[in-house]
Amino acid sequence: MIILVTVIVYSCNAGKANSSEKITKLPAAFEVFDKDNTTIMLDGDEIIIESNGLPNHGSPYWSNTTKRVATDPRGRVLVTEAAKVNHPLFVNPTHTSFGQMAPGNIDDFNGAYTLMVPAVPKKASSPSSTGLGPIGIAVSGSMIYNDKEGPNIPLDDAAPSLDFNGAHTGPQSYHYHLEPLAFSDDDDNLIGIISDGFFLYGRKCAGTGTYPTDLDYSGGHVSATKYNTTAVYHYHIQNELYLNRYYILFPGNYQGSPNAIH
Repeated sequence: MIILVTVIVYSCNAGKANSSEKITKLPAAFEVFDKDNTTIMLDGDEIIIESNGLPNHGSPYWSNTTKRVATDPRGRVLVTEAAKVNHPLFVNPTHTSFGQMAPGNIDDFNGAYTLMVPAVPKKASSPSSTGLGPIGIAVSGSMIYNDKEGPNIPLDDAAPSLDFNGAHTGPQSYHYHLEPLAFSDDDDNLIGIISDGFFLYGRKCAGTGTYPTDLDYSGGHVSATKYNTTAVYHYHIQNELYLNRYYILFPGNYQGSPNAIH
């Protein structure tokens, strides 16, 4: 059962963060997370987020009646078989094409993911780099990845495979690398939670229609949000174009202490 407290404020002025208060209710931001795909619980000083890894929106990566064939870097031919019918959330590709899409459909990656974060996250004594695989959980239920496609492999070559949500499949799940247009498009919407416990928001400040100007290397700063009257540290999608077209979700380092997503 999710217990929520609703506190809404529209401000992006920097202020003093209050990280010493012990909470007894889930932060209101968790109300935005899809309740069919995620389960969120407060357990003492920790918050547990469980997800099935599936998104709650349309994508060309849902199963569909088009067979896809791709060749991986090792020269192996990977076939994504056609389904008999289109999944209800399937939409035709726009930002990518069937020929450019990664192998596998969303349906093939249904799994279970668990992230445990401090109920009151704090910045670490020093930043730490993100790794491959999930670095956060989006409000849709799917995973958030960084700006790399593999070990020392930039996202550039894989960009053509990304759908209109900046996401694709493999190797473990459907996941986002870029601004997910299905639920955030140059706005102040909540994107999800990073594995160090800090929330990630869209490119703009809460309710002001302006972009923050005091972000650190990780795209974070201290201010009030749509869900906090007290100024708290949180991340934003950095308003810097990537490949002259996209906005990377999280290209920086963790500012808190990261927790594994199992």
